[in-house]
Amino acid sequence: MTHISVTPETGCTNGCSPLSGQPGGSGGVDDVFARQHDPGIGAEIMGAGKFGHPGWHEDPNWQGAWGPNPPFHTPVFVLTHHHRPSIEMEGGTTFHFIDASPTEALETAREAADDQDVRIGGGPTIIRDFLAAGLVDYMHTVVVPILLGRGVRLWDRLEGLEQDYKVEATSSPTGVTHVTFTRTGT
Repeated sequence: MTHISVTPETGCTNGCSPLSGQPGGSGGVDDVFARQHDPGIGAEIMGAGKFGHPGWHEDPNWQGAWGPNPPFHTPVFVLTHHHRPSIEMEGGTTFHFIDASPTEALETAREAADDQDVRIGGGPTIIRDFLAAGLVDYMHTVVVPILLGRGVRLWDRLEGLEQDYKVEATSSPTGVTHVTFTRTGT
C-alpha cells in the first residue's frame, strides 16, 4: 500500500500536499481518502531521502524531520546504504536502517507488521522501485493542481503498469484528483 501526491504536468513529486494544503482537505471525498491513510498499517518502508535532508547520515543526532513523536506509530524501515543503530521514538515509532532490495525490505517489514499492511511511504523513487518489482497491491495517488516544473518523475520506466491494476479516479472540490490502483490478481 502506498499514498503519494503528484503534479499533472509530468507526474512529478516534490513534497506536494496530498490534500491541497488543508489539513483534512475539503471534507467529503478528501476526508474519506485521508481516513484510509493510517488504519491497518503495521509497518512502513521509506527511502533515505524521505527520512532526511542530503547528508543526514553524517549527523549522529539526526532523528528525522518529525520531532520526538513522528506520525508513523509503527516500525519504519529506512532504505539506506548508511548503517545506523535503530532509533526508538515516542508514540511507537522505531526507525530501522537497512540496506536491502525491495523484496527483502518488504519481507522484513511484513514480519514486523504483525499481520497488518505495510505502507511504502516513499519517496517516489522507492515507490517506483516497489511498483516495478510487482510488490504494490494498492496505491492512492493524488494529482494536485499545481505546476512545479521540477521533481522526481513517478511513472518513469513503468510502462504497462495499468494492465495489472484496476484504476479509478475521483475528483474533489479542492481541485485534486484521487487515483487509486488496485491489483487485479494477474
